[in-house]
Amino acid sequence: MRRLLVSVGLTLAARGVYRIVASGALTLDVGRGRRTRALGPLTWRIGAPRETVFDVIAEPYLGRATRALQEKLHVWERGADMALAAHFTPIKSGVATTVETVVFERPERVTFRLVRGPVPHVSEAFTLRALEDGTELTWEGELGTDFWSLGEWWGERVARAWDRAVRASLDAVASEAERRAARTRG
Repeated sequence: MRRLLVSVGLTLAARGVYRIVASGALTLDVGRGRRTRALGPLTWRIGAPRETVFDVIAEPYLGRATRALQEKLHVWERGADMALAAHFTPIKSGVATTVETVVFERPERVTFRLVRGPVPHVSEAFTLRALEDGTELTWEGELGTDFWSLGEWWGERVARAWDRAVRASLDAVASEAERRAARTRG
């Protein structure tokens, strides 16, 4: 009976630690056994001018977030070309909160650097290239974890969720930019 209680206790403790780390409430950054992996690259072709796409990305950070984004994004501090923002992403065990700096280099680049989250290191960028008929937006970056193989295993899980969140976000950016471009043309 004692072994069963200890086993149940350890299982519950492991679940609790998992939820705390997965939610971003605890970032383990010890610098030991650091492993990094690529994020992306993924590319979207958007039927809107580069400036319009850039504005759609920058607006919730440098201006005002739409009502729909207010549940997903809280800007803690903002300047003329930089913001510190908390992002909220639904995950299996609840909601992951990441805090990131976001730097805007109009009109070609937006970079993100993780301050707090489920892993100790993420840096990523959206690069916008003007095309004759719109914009090519490329997302790529790097995700890093500690603790050798265990961290690598964790990083793969986080990277899959990160990828899904970025895809959803950039699909929404593409739709809104194309809607704005069509309104301007029409």
